[in-house]
Amino acid sequence: METKKVEMTPEEFKEFQEFKEKNEKLEARKKRADDREAYKSLIDATIESVFPELQNLSKLLGEKKKGVYISFHEAMLMKADLFELKSQQRSHTFTNAAGTMRVILGYYETDGYDDTVNEGIAKVKAFISSLARDPESKMLVDGILRLLSKDTKGNLKASRVIQLKKMAAESNNELFIEGVQIIEDAYRPEVSKSFIRAEYRKEGEAWTNVPLGITEA
Repeated sequence: METKKVEMTPEEFKEFQEFKEKNEKLEARKKRADDREAYKSLIDATIESVFPELQNLSKLLGEKKKGVYISFHEAMLMKADLFELKSQQRSHTFTNAAGTMRVILGYYETDGYDDTVNEGIAKVKAFISSLARDPESKMLVDGILRLLSKDTKGNLKASRVIQLKKMAAESNNELFIEGVQIIEDAYRPEVSKSFIRAEYRKEGEAWTNVPLGITEA
């Protein structure tokens, strides 16, 4: 390719350099925009490819989980009858005769209360607030009132109610005791999620968990 020598004045050369730099910036900007679009297209294509697989995996896991519960249903009924277990039992552990494999079935509970809990809370607060006579006792009262604070779902924590019950018994105050009793009677725990755990081990070794979730696998 033939090259030509071009003569420029200093002003013309400066203008040329500025034009060249401006052009390079525009090209770099366009390349970044094109790269971003290519990235978005790649993400879209990847999600559309992978998502159905994840949906199928979720459906398969749900079916297998249901199947395991059906398989152990009769065993759980026999266990409850043989050992006179309470129906409220939250989990069941089944181990093979060799002691090398076991399956644990159960469910989680979340704290819940009916509307009467507010009556109990009001009574407890009325008693506790009457104790705040000076800065020292007020600090103690504030600490106790925090036990009555609700979680994001608007429920009290059952473990805190147990602490309140102990305090009520120690206070020997009828209003306090009655308030905590109303709170206890309003307790309506709700089943959240059921779970399955599978574990195995060699003789003399600790149990090893079988990863059943996509996070653990």
